[in-house]
Amino acid sequence: MYLVSYDITSDKRRRKIAKELENYGRRVQYSVFECELDKARFSQLYKKLVLLMEGEAEGNIRIYTICVNCIEKLMTIGLPRENYPEDEDLIII
Repeated sequence: MYLVSYDITSDKRRRKIAKELENYGRRVQYSVFECELDKARFSQLYKKLVLLMEGEAEGNIRIYTICVNCIEKLMTIGLPRENYPEDEDLIII
C-alpha cells in the first residue's frame, strides 16, 4: 500500500492531482490517499503525478510505502473516513 499526500498551492493543479489519485486509491483525509497498488499500477500513477507537477514552483507530493506488517498495525482514532457525512466540514487533528 502507498500513502500519498500533497500540499499544492495552485487550485487547478491540486484538483487535477486529487482527481488522478481518486482513480488509484481512496481519500482518507482532504489531501491524503491510500492506494493499494501493484508495482505496475504504482509506476503508472507515479509517472502521471510527475507530469502533473511539471513546472510547479511550490508545493509537493509525498509518497510513503506501507508494508503489509505496518498495514496490520494501522490505527484510526474516531470514525473511519467512509463514515463521515459528505456535507459536513471536518477538522481532523
